[in-house]
Amino acid sequence: MRLTALALVFAVALAAGAQEPRRNPFRNAPGKAAAEPETAPAPKAKGEVADPVSVKNAPKVLRGAEAGVGRMVPDVAFTDIAGKPGKLSDLKSAKLTVVAFTNTTCPICKKYAPSLARIEKEYAAKGVAFLFVNPTATDKPADHGFGGRYVHDTDGKLTAAFGPTSTAEVFVLDSARTLLYRGAVDDQYGLGYSLDKPRTSYLTAAIDDALAGKTRGTAATTAPGCALEPDAAKAPAVALTYHARVERIMQANCVECHRSGGVAPFGLDTYEGVASHKAVIKQVVNDGTMPPWFAAKGQAGHSLFSNDRSLTEADKKDLLAWLGGDLKKGDPADAPLPRKYESGWLIGKPDAVFQIPKPIAVKAEGTMPYQTVRVDTDFDEDRWVRALEVQPTAREVVHHVLIFTGARGSRLGVNESTGYFAAYAPGNSTLIYPDGFAKKLPKGSSLLFQIHYTPNGTATTDQARLGLIFAKEAPRHEVQVAGIANVRFEIPAGADNHKVEARIPVPFDAQVLALFPHAHLRGKAAKFELKPADGASTTILDVPHYDFNWQMQYRFAEPVAVQKGSTLTYTAWYDNSDKNPANPDPKKAVRWGQQTYEEMHLGYVEFVTDSPNARLDAGVLGGLRAPPGTKFPKDGIAIPERFKAVFEKYDANNNGRLEPAEFEMLPQALKDVVLAYVARMMP
Repeated sequence: MRLTALALVFAVALAAGAQEPRRNPFRNAPGKAAAEPETAPAPKAKGEVADPVSVKNAPKVLRGAEAGVGRMVPDVAFTDIAGKPGKLSDLKSAKLTVVAFTNTTCPICKKYAPSLARIEKEYAAKGVAFLFVNPTATDKPADHGFGGRYVHDTDGKLTAAFGPTSTAEVFVLDSARTLLYRGAVDDQYGLGYSLDKPRTSYLTAAIDDALAGKTRGTAATTAPGCALEPDAAKAPAVALTYHARVERIMQANCVECHRSGGVAPFGLDTYEGVASHKAVIKQVVNDGTMPPWFAAKGQAGHSLFSNDRSLTEADKKDLLAWLGGDLKKGDPADAPLPRKYESGWLIGKPDAVFQIPKPIAVKAEGTMPYQTVRVDTDFDEDRWVRALEVQPTAREVVHHVLIFTGARGSRLGVNESTGYFAAYAPGNSTLIYPDGFAKKLPKGSSLLFQIHYTPNGTATTDQARLGLIFAKEAPRHEVQVAGIANVRFEIPAGADNHKVEARIPVPFDAQVLALFPHAHLRGKAAKFELKPADGASTTILDVPHYDFNWQMQYRFAEPVAVQKGSTLTYTAWYDNSDKNPANPDPKKAVRWGQQTYEEMHLGYVEFVTDSPNARLDAGVLGGLRAPPGTKFPKDGIAIPERFKAVFEKYDANNNGRLEPAEFEMLPQALKDVVLAYVARMMP
């Protein structure tokens, strides 16, 4: 019996072949994509009609930039129902302002009135002001029950300035009138359903994050309620100046890297910095190389991903118009609040920080092998991680960091293809989960930092660290990561579009939260496909222009439902020709390896499932089972050469064999594979 029987069901999802060097149908020429592939359904955009098949309508997460998050709301005048005139700027003394749309006739608004009143009372002592706006001209809001000012917007001007899509939508502004969040209060009430209590509290989470100075989690959602169609012509225009418009575009898209202490080579957090680099900004924006984002657009041009870093068409148009004009600075009073990075942490102050014990010397020239450093944790109970951030101290020389977990005291080695715990790449260093989602950090865990350095001409040192924020209680959903990998490929010398595939079956219902394609310098394009057991294959992520310099994760605005029995396929194309300027050696065939002059075929899948104790690798292994009663040999077995990288961390005595005591330390999924191998291969 051949060893390939074991390989077909291995935890790393070894490939099912199909490596013929044919043309990529989605990238037929550099810089050009073919017709857009079929993609997962995009979230409904403003103005689009909801799916008529469903009579239930819960909040859906939207990409914040497409919903206007990050923009300045114009300073609209209004008169409240007490007859007192005012403007939005009158509320600037508050730390935050919540503008809540409501009325007295919509059933959803009636249900949310007690919740809004309770939230208003709770946050008043924290410096949060509330403004209630009734957009329904025929309402009679005499006794509304709220403490804040109440505006009956009969002329529609205040409503037009915000553009709500329903009578139950709420908006959170900072003191500079920059929109921080818009959407639902929570998910307790919707069209066609009610819950005893909310599962996800969007509004209070947004307020808490803003007050704490943390990176926002969910920035926008739809808001179930009675539909609105504000008259956009009544909305006041925002001046196209640096302070009113461009500075906010920079903050939302560039300043995370282009600032003092950031990874970028120059700052874009001042007027002078932007004006002096206007030529290069115009070039990279027109080329689409900045901000970095490589996924193809979804249906109707709307992004499927909440972390989409690309400029919206409106932002791109305004930025290029300003850069091509007279660079008006505008009124300093229109400037946004400066971005703050508390102690350097984008996620806010961590509950725990783990740092590699000694700085690593990074040489000035040449290349460096991957550096691996182990850091033990000291928790005596499992912890649930709801936010994490990986921070190098010398960002300018760090290409990426992957952090893996293992049992303390075990011989911990790296196997990238089985999933990671945390990751860093420029522009991709934080992860904040919504309410009810968290990653498990088992008690007594060790963390293994795998760091890829790229010398830049100046010798330096780096001492990377991991910051964690813990959930207060066990989550409804445990976030897991699995890898889809092919470690047996060979890319022929000179091949300019070599295709490699791998796939895994999914043995339980699941929801995919994010995808993360990974390759090295010859990586050219990538895609993930989902095929239900009884349906056609659908592309859920297409990356027609993969760029090794930007290790991007693609986080779905709405999780992708995966039915039991489905198959996930990861395909990548590689350019090993002399037409690839980054190719280290086009005359050499390339196989799997950790160094950048080698290659990887690896697609990470982040998912959750309600199936008890389910692991995606167990599903991969499920097709090969040992007969009942199969025993592991008392004298152990030799580890096949091709699988030594996988079993390395379990080979405690480093003798190239799997001993009975080492077998007992294996995860159950790997035990199943080993026993199946024993049953088929051993006499």
